[in-house]
Amino acid sequence: MKIRSILSKVMPGCRCWLIVFLMSGSFLWASGQPVLRFADVLTDNMVIQQNKPFTVWGKAGRYEPVKIEADWLKTTLVVQANDQGDFVGIIPVPRVQPGDFSEHTLQISSGTAAPVVLRHILIGEVWFCGGQSNMQSPVGDILDGKTEVAKADYRNIRLFNAALNFSNTPLDYVKGQWVVCTPQTVERFSAVAYFFARQLHTTLNVPVGVIFSGIGASAAQAYVPREVLAADPLLDSAYLQPYLTSEKSREVIDGGFSFEKVTRPFLLYNAMIHPFVRLSIRGFCWYQGESNRNERGGYTHLMHTLIRSWRTDFAQGELPFYFVQVAPFFWDQENPQLADYAFFREAQANILKLDNTGMVLTMDVGEAKDLHPKNKKPVGIRLALTALHRTYNQLSVMYQGPQMKTVTFDKSTALVTYLPETVAGGLRTKDGSAPKFFSLAGADGMFYPAEAVIVGSQVKVRSAKVKRPVALRYAFTNYAVTNLENGNGLPAVPFRTDSWREQK
Repeated sequence: MKIRSILSKVMPGCRCWLIVFLMSGSFLWASGQPVLRFADVLTDNMVIQQNKPFTVWGKAGRYEPVKIEADWLKTTLVVQANDQGDFVGIIPVPRVQPGDFSEHTLQISSGTAAPVVLRHILIGEVWFCGGQSNMQSPVGDILDGKTEVAKADYRNIRLFNAALNFSNTPLDYVKGQWVVCTPQTVERFSAVAYFFARQLHTTLNVPVGVIFSGIGASAAQAYVPREVLAADPLLDSAYLQPYLTSEKSREVIDGGFSFEKVTRPFLLYNAMIHPFVRLSIRGFCWYQGESNRNERGGYTHLMHTLIRSWRTDFAQGELPFYFVQVAPFFWDQENPQLADYAFFREAQANILKLDNTGMVLTMDVGEAKDLHPKNKKPVGIRLALTALHRTYNQLSVMYQGPQMKTVTFDKSTALVTYLPETVAGGLRTKDGSAPKFFSLAGADGMFYPAEAVIVGSQVKVRSAKVKRPVALRYAFTNYAVTNLENGNGLPAVPFRTDSWREQK
């Protein structure tokens, strides 16, 4: 054969028993089987996003035609692989009716290769969840985790857990597979993502697929593409250049974890976000921030950049991005007046200035001395309530806690009025006591704890130490675990009326 004679010249003395042969334009492995496979994120048991074009991609022989067949389509799509064997095809996906949990198949075939079939596919809603440890925390480790695991038998919820990896260059592959939600598969899966999916599934009555791709201790810059960081002078100088000029950037990158490694720019984007960008999804959920807690406006800008870059890369329009504000925590400093973490939460709240974003609160379910509070169920449910109202147009679903509209000062009293749509069912406290964590300041800028009382849908606040208040803050300290909520049990939003600079 010509191939053997060529190789014998290139590799003298080689017996060539494991030669890769070319046949009909396809690469043949030593086993004699042609190359043909779906992309890693396309597996049995997956959920395909309804009512959107769906991209099918993978590997075939060089220049080979690839047939793509779905059992919901009457026609076959034929595409051609390129010179690297990569193929991409786009097929339509119908809208499903509530209660339709029909399983489907998707098949690819090419040349002499045996057809490859994905089975037990559902059509429904798909969401991508990312972040650090509070998003990663599994169902088995949370409050009432054993009970929740035991009843997590939802055959029409599907889960994808991406394996940790890092890369200097964007990857198209990722380790993981779609699995049916059962007590066995959910135990080590993200609790926030699971409860989010469960609430959507039980409310919409359609299949729901949820992906978790993230890692504990990770910083936001790790999830932003290198070229995006380089194009932004602020982000380039703050994150990219310090890394590229360090010894760390010259290390061989592998998949091993370290607390430092998960803060390096762009490595997690390349390995854990980029492999999914062709997948059709409904939107994103994000719970991260603890690793960037010493940042302020820079973090807001970083997150705006992350969101825009993900939307660009997924190329499905202005996808919704719903995120969780970090929970109260004392950071080993037992001083109830410290507010540096509150200023970071304010920087998170400023992410909302970007269109089609939403923020979920954790002020009432945090634990002052636990960075990883165990009560994760309300967090996932609140993300789902936000999606139901904002994305699925279920306007009767309440998703916001009491949000300050105005504060007026009359002599020694401050009166807080809330946006009417956020106090449906009225104001109350979850423990029946007076509202906590209001503080007042006079012209000297010194804040003092204040007494608060609910009056209808307003709150009156006063402090014996502040005769002429000019500023009011609510839950604007590091570890205030709050009790003020509306009739739907959603916590009041922290705020401050002043614009005074943070005291370092």
